[in-house]
Amino acid sequence: MIAAVAAERLVELVVSKRNLDWSKANGGKEFGAGHYPVMVALHTGLLVGAVVEARRRRFRPVVGLPMLAVVLAAQGLRWWCIRTLGRQWNTRVVVVPGASRVVDGPYRVVPHPNYVAVVTEGAALPLVGGAWITALVFTVANAALLRTRIRVENEALQGLT
Repeated sequence: MIAAVAAERLVELVVSKRNLDWSKANGGKEFGAGHYPVMVALHTGLLVGAVVEARRRRFRPVVGLPMLAVVLAAQGLRWWCIRTLGRQWNTRVVVVPGASRVVDGPYRVVPHPNYVAVVTEGAALPLVGGAWITALVFTVANAALLRTRIRVENEALQGLT
């Protein structure tokens, strides 16, 4: 399961790099680059922690299968966000001058639906293997990071209509 999520994340990075190149070629400006390495470390830690902790568990978790369904739903939401944002989607906060703010798809309902997917997946993925400590640590650390990330995004997007 973790290998599949890691492979999916690599695909995201390829899409993100392609979109970053397009954004920069169109005058895009990055905001909040300082927190990006922390985000990468946190998400890497989630995957590593889930594997390490799950291997130390000697029982099969009761919540494993339901949490797998939650992880799959979070992935669906994440890719809906990526598809909706198109070239404007990125793992970094980049604003292209003249681009309009996206208000379609899941953005009609929630201002930051990708973060709903991130929080949901971060809590559920470790629980598939019973790694409840990893789920708890990621959830708490991610809450602190997302406060910064959402503030940066909101400030960067204020100029978009």
